[in-house]
Amino acid sequence: MSLQRLSLASVFLSRSFTPRRSPVWNGLFKLQAGRRLEHTGAPTTPFTAEQLRVAKRERLEGLGPIVGRLPAAVVPYAELMRLEKPVGTWLLYLPCSWAILIAAMETGAAVLPTVGMLGLFGAGALVMRGAGCTINDLLDRRLDAKVIRSVERPIASGRVTARQACVFLAGQTAVGVGILSLLPTACWWLGLASLPIVFTYPLFKRFTYYPQAALSACFNWGALLGFPAMGIIDWPTMIPLYLGSYLWCMTYDTVYAHQDKAFDIKAGIKSTALAWGARTKQICYGMTAAQFMLYITAGINSGLLLGPGFLGGLSIFAYRVFTMIRKVDLDNPRECWRAFLGNINTGLYFSYALFFDFLLKSFGWL
Repeated sequence: MSLQRLSLASVFLSRSFTPRRSPVWNGLFKLQAGRRLEHTGAPTTPFTAEQLRVAKRERLEGLGPIVGRLPAAVVPYAELMRLEKPVGTWLLYLPCSWAILIAAMETGAAVLPTVGMLGLFGAGALVMRGAGCTINDLLDRRLDAKVIRSVERPIASGRVTARQACVFLAGQTAVGVGILSLLPTACWWLGLASLPIVFTYPLFKRFTYYPQAALSACFNWGALLGFPAMGIIDWPTMIPLYLGSYLWCMTYDTVYAHQDKAFDIKAGIKSTALAWGARTKQICYGMTAAQFMLYITAGINSGLLLGPGFLGGLSIFAYRVFTMIRKVDLDNPRECWRAFLGNINTGLYFSYALFFDFLLKSFGWL
């Protein structure tokens, strides 16, 4: 057979056995391709190529000087822990610091053991916040792919598989339990009691408009745990401190949720931002008023209300939270994020104030 005839035969065979791309075939082809992408961990997305390019650029720019310098294989796991966004770790840690310092003043604890306990709880906050974020990303990997702010998260983007994330979560949980084992035995059952809420709170956004209620329940557990860590169980102080911190978290996380509300509606994600809508500020004002009444109650019951740090720090705390609610533009995502971040300094001022009272009391000046 000549080369010319062989070429013609090849063309004929290729046309004979290649399916024609009818509209139905094209649809099936795209569906199967989408399934293959989901199976390989690179989920389909409703966003344009330009939107995804911008999301990736913003993620890389947001890694910061520490996470950005880690080995490439480690970066996705650091992102799973949100190490590049420490705001959550701070907000988890702050109620712990208040409880530890108040309990230290009640028991007359020395400076070094108190500082050591503050450091231990800091490590625990870093690890357990990271574990909570890993759980959240595992359960929300399909929802995250529908929200532009979260589409580049490690699991949603396919950079970490669900199996790898589960192994990583097991390691984080083991480290967290190890830190808990270093605390007094009175802390163990109280600490372990928070784990069911930690592991399930990401599910609440699917079934209720109040996932913030579940998040606030576990995010402020340190306001309880800090007291037995310092060798005291003082429920009249612990309960109002916990409930006040709970309401603070409800406020700042509702502001946080407003930045995603346009995408959340499309994705079917529920939140207090959607439930309260235009009434959000009024409800937050009410919660904040109750928050500081509870903190005053904790101050009275602990006998620390008249300390200069407690009074001054609480006044700054209240001013900043009420100002945040008044000024934030809930329809501007960047403003919501900026207001949310401001809660780090808001809480730290109260921590510094309590530490000031603690030093005064340690040196016999209070």
